Amino acid sequence: MDVPHEQLAPETLRAVIEEFVTREGTDYGERIFSLDEKVALVMAQLKQRKAVLVFDEETETCHVVLRG
Repeated sequence: MDVPHEQLAPETLRAVIEEFVTREGTDYGERIFSLDEKVALVMAQLKQRKAVLVFDEETETCHVVLRG
């Protein structure tokens, strides 16, 4: 189920994004990014509609998915 990021409180949205970017296996290439930089990159993708938040009801987890 898609979750419109605009409907989340700013603190909640940041917490969801932080949880996502700190997951094991998240790779940003050769450059090392700070947590704030990672959050800002994801936030920009959400605002530009290049990505969307998706809630998985089965696992009760939220993911950031790039639009194709």
